[in-house]
This record gives sequence, structure tokens and C-alpha cells, in this order.
Amino acid sequence: MTQDAAVAAPTSGVSVLPAGSGTWPEVEHALSGGGDGPTCWCQWPLLTGREFGSASRSELRDRLRVEVEDGDGGASGLPPGLIARVDGEAAGWCRIGPRNAQPRLGRSRVVRAAGASPLDDPGVWALSCFVVRREFRRRGVARELARSAVDFARDHGARIVEAYPVDAQTRPGARANDLFVGTASMLASVGFHEAGRPTASRVVMTVSLGE
Repeated sequence: MTQDAAVAAPTSGVSVLPAGSGTWPEVEHALSGGGDGPTCWCQWPLLTGREFGSASRSELRDRLRVEVEDGDGGASGLPPGLIARVDGEAAGWCRIGPRNAQPRLGRSRVVRAAGASPLDDPGVWALSCFVVRREFRRRGVARELARSAVDFARDHGARIVEAYPVDAQTRPGARANDLFVGTASMLASVGFHEAGRPTASRVVMTVSLGE
């Protein structure tokens, strides 16, 4: 990272790996333990509103399964996300990949309001969602996913990683479903910095990666 940050120590017992061929059972387990995972199946960033609204849950699930089993994220040619394990059990998921391979982000007012880089810039990656099973929440799983997502993006040539979290201090009592984009405090703990605030509660945060 080229920006200075006080980064929290890794959480013991949590490991993270890319979602690729052979990992679908773990991805499915991670996304089906509460929240919107089994409703969205992490397809919101990829589809138009009409496409997403007309697709059944099973169709959305099958789309993600194809991504995972093919080991690519569509246009990006990469695994579509990361799986967190706690003591060997799949506990969480995040989607990480080039922003331009998640086309709905480019139509989001939050992203467009604060993005300094062209929306088609392949060097800008987006950390667009998190899912953590209920029994593993408040154990640092999302933080380890975010930390690993930055490393994964760096290893695959990203210049910048963007995230679009909620500032939970402005939304006390927010439900877990409302925090699928992560929280500003959690992302700050692994080195993200505020780059814009399109609304009172939504923040664009970035990490600039070294050469």
C-alpha cells in the first residue's frame, strides 16, 4: 500500500482462498447462512436491474456456480471472489474483481459520484460485497476477506481497489443485510481511506497499490 494506515493484525483461525474449480460447495455454504446471500447469489453487480429482477433465485445461483466452477469472473478471466474459512469451515464470501467487469457498478450513483478514474479503467478493482454466516459474525471474517482481497487484487495487477461501504456510525441499528457492502470502520482497519462521500451514510473508500 502506498498510503499510510494503522492496519489491524490478522484474525487467528481465519484463512482465505480464491473461489475456483472445486470450491462451489464452500461458496454455497458461505452464502446460505443468513442475510441476502441466497437471494442475490452475488449477481447484483453483474446484471441490469431488469435482468436481476426477472431472474429466479435458482437462476442466480446457477450463474454464480458457473463463474466459480469455470474459475473465472466473466470478462475478468479471474475467480469471481474469495472464500473465508474459520477453522476449516466455509464462513464468508466477498466479490473482488475489476470494476469494469462488474457493469452495474458503473451505473450506481454512489460509484459515479466519487470515482476519480474512468469507469472503464481495468486497473481499478471493486470490492463490492460481503456475506458472513450468522454463526461467524463479529469474529473478524469480513476484515480478513477485505485484507485478502487487497492482496489478491495487487497480485493480479490492480492499481486501485475501491469499496463502497456504509458508515455504520450514521446508521445505528442497521441490519446485517444493510451492511453487505461492508462498513467504513472495518475497511479503514485494513488500510482503506475515504475518497468520497456521496451520501451521509455511504462512503467510497480506496487503497492505492504499489507498483
